[in-house]
Amino acid sequence: MLHPVVAIGVGPGDPELLTLKGVRLLREADVVIAPVGDRSSASIARGIVAPYLDESRQRIIEQVYPMKKNQEGLEDFWAESAREVAALVKEGRKVAFLTLGDPLLYSTFLYLRIELAKIAPEIPVEYVSGVSSVHAAAALAGIPLGLSDERLAILPATYEEEKLRATLEDFDCVVLMKVHRVFDKIKALLSELGLSDQAVYVKRIGLPEEEVFPQLDWVPAEALDYLSLIIVRRRGSHGI
Repeated sequence: MLHPVVAIGVGPGDPELLTLKGVRLLREADVVIAPVGDRSSASIARGIVAPYLDESRQRIIEQVYPMKKNQEGLEDFWAESAREVAALVKEGRKVAFLTLGDPLLYSTFLYLRIELAKIAPEIPVEYVSGVSSVHAAAALAGIPLGLSDERLAILPATYEEEKLRATLEDFDCVVLMKVHRVFDKIKALLSELGLSDQAVYVKRIGLPEEEVFPQLDWVPAEALDYLSLIIVRRRGSHGI
């Protein structure tokens, strides 16, 4: 019987936000897969779980998952990673895959999951929920994401402009992910909609470079980061 590939959400950056289940399954793994954007970059996920790894016993593999808006042509990277993982599982290894935040919310693991389903559908997959950057950022900024019948939207900041405008107008709370490349565009749109003073920018949650900016006008260019988001919460009848 094949061991499942275990996708472990390691949270946004603070090692103390790992779940007890995640730590247990991580320690039980024979092989730990840590994604990186390219061969020259360090794995943030690996750094987060470093206190829980036993590199004298466990094999740590860093797999490349290029971070590009245009995903065309990246299937070869995902397929190569899936073949490597499938081979390890078929050798009888217990494989854990690290992913920032939660494995089912904008996760690197989902690219691997798609390819595994194609080449080795017999390999089971287990998911270990992690604290998402959305929840950690809301906690850090003290912003409720939803109350009573309020509506919450979570979407990439690069979402089509007219649809993004409609979402900002229709939802009580909107979380925009990975805003660094379109920050000025988002800032201008929020200003146009009269929402500038209801938006908070948060970057690198749980990491040493963590920062919270309660006003978008306070965000300097050097604070724009891939690991960033904006929470926009309309002021409503609940007074929060």
